[in-house]
Amino acid sequence: MDWPRVILHLDMDAFYASIEQLDRPELRGKPILVGHDGPRGVVSTASYEARKFGCHSAQPMVTAKRLCPQAIVVPVRMERYSEVSGRIFGIFDEFSPLVEPLSLDEAFLDLTGTEHIHGTAIEAARKLKARIRQEVGVTGSAGVAACKFIAKLASDLQKPDGLTVIGPEDLDCVLPPLPITKLWGIGKVTGKRLEPLGLRTIGDLRRRGLDGLRQVLGNEAQWYWNLAHGIDDRPVIPDHDAKSISNETTFGTDLADAQQVRDVLLDLTENVAARLRRSGLKAAGVHIKVRFGDFQTITRSATLREPTDVTAELWAAARGLFDEWGRGFQPVRLIGIAAERLTAGSVQQLSLFAHPEQVRQEKLDALTDRINSRFGKRAIRRGGA
Repeated sequence: MDWPRVILHLDMDAFYASIEQLDRPELRGKPILVGHDGPRGVVSTASYEARKFGCHSAQPMVTAKRLCPQAIVVPVRMERYSEVSGRIFGIFDEFSPLVEPLSLDEAFLDLTGTEHIHGTAIEAARKLKARIRQEVGVTGSAGVAACKFIAKLASDLQKPDGLTVIGPEDLDCVLPPLPITKLWGIGKVTGKRLEPLGLRTIGDLRRRGLDGLRQVLGNEAQWYWNLAHGIDDRPVIPDHDAKSISNETTFGTDLADAQQVRDVLLDLTENVAARLRRSGLKAAGVHIKVRFGDFQTITRSATLREPTDVTAELWAAARGLFDEWGRGFQPVRLIGIAAERLTAGSVQQLSLFAHPEQVRQEKLDALTDRINSRFGKRAIRRGGA
């Protein structure tokens, strides 16, 4: 492949549900909803059997159960998912020194220059998928391209257990027919709002031109125009080199229940905290992002008392920011959190005058690190607040 960069995106297939079916063979082939089974519960993952009925992640549990009454609801077991994720990321590290996690079950790998070790990018992707299937017992879908956006788009085209390659020479053929909702940040709700403006496909967006898009999408027009043409120069940045570590999710339909959005934010915070600890980093600031269906986006930031990688402390800051904004709550289409102003974590001597809770948290972190070093990365993980 004579590409300037070779990027692989690997996305595990219905990760939480797949692990439940792996651990409990009686659940295989049945519709599974992973999440809290309550009036305000949110689906963390829906198995492919449940997705046939319209169930999906970040969906209110009551809605998913109405769509699929026969679905089996199982609680989230984050420690188990984190343990499996650690094994998968250990395999990633064998294929490239440049691995950028997006979540527990998703990552970019920069394969540029690794051909003499693993063969072509297609061969490397096949080997990677086979290793995960054989050693872990779950499947993932891979996309190979010359940039991150196209690689991520490709991984979603042949799920589950797919492998799709989109080269620069394929862009003008592959992109135009795709629905506009394939672009990062444009969900189903926004897609419907753009339909009356004649923007249904990526090709429609291309034909509108940049000036015309600015009238519709405002300051984000350039970003979407670039994506529609397969332009994405962002490098693959490992967590330990990142200036911030973030995680966000876009809902299929705007969530009108503040508690459901808060529950999703907690899940995102747990993921960010786990990535901080995995990379030996601490954050001095927390930033949350909220986007509405009309593309209006608000952000809030907080400075922490001291840099931390503790889930409870990061969640307290994120929750405070959300609750402060939540007094004027309106339906949300995207929620995200970022840990900012990162510093390398270090073992510090406990202060003689430290708060007892701080001492307990630091001792707990030290114990967690020892367990992880003995049994594998992320074998144990701090729970939520």
